[in-house]
Amino acid sequence: MKAAVIVFPGSNRERDAVAALEAASGTKPYEVWHRDTELPDVDLIVVPGGFSYGDYLRSGAMAAHSPIMREVKARADKGVRVLGVCNGFQIITEAGLLPGALMRNAKLKFICRTVAMRVENTDSAFTAKYRPGQIVRYPVAHHDGNYWADPETVKRLEGEGRVAFRYVGDLGQADPAHNPNGSVNAIAGIFNEKKTVLGLMPHPEDAVCALHGNTDGKPLFDGLVEALS
Repeated sequence: MKAAVIVFPGSNRERDAVAALEAASGTKPYEVWHRDTELPDVDLIVVPGGFSYGDYLRSGAMAAHSPIMREVKARADKGVRVLGVCNGFQIITEAGLLPGALMRNAKLKFICRTVAMRVENTDSAFTAKYRPGQIVRYPVAHHDGNYWADPETVKRLEGEGRVAFRYVGDLGQADPAHNPNGSVNAIAGIFNEKKTVLGLMPHPEDAVCALHGNTDGKPLFDGLVEALS
């Protein structure tokens, strides 16, 4: 599997993404600067976390207009897999690859901890290595992770099986107390219509090594390698 990681001014999780991809595939991904206008021939594009452009205006709003994003959108339209994590989720949503918006956390506080999620749909290259309903734990680190969409869009996401991950308690219980940022329907991650684009706020790339205490993110990268190699 050949992959590219997009780097913006203010990105800070690109090295984590590179390490997770290299560990899974055995091949180091390309790192592509945001001002570049061309992408190498790749199977997967990762838009990593961080604080692109210092989160000025709106998180991800400026990065969504970087020159490389035109090529990212063009590749996505052709079916190339795109993974947006945290700030990357914000960027690809602002760029129109996914519906909705990421707003300030409900309690207006930065959240940095590990959260539990339920895998809602395994019919994708991103989630095929998980079991339906499996509880996984990834770290989060964000101030603007409150996913919102209008009721009709949320109904469509739910009805089409496009909710990938949902915040729950450690035992899988759905309760507002276990929704860390106030996201509508406790949504932690969503797919596009073809399930070739995934955006999520928690960080799978920081849950791939036993030395870090958690490998729940490893199946996501292993599944991508298996599907795209």
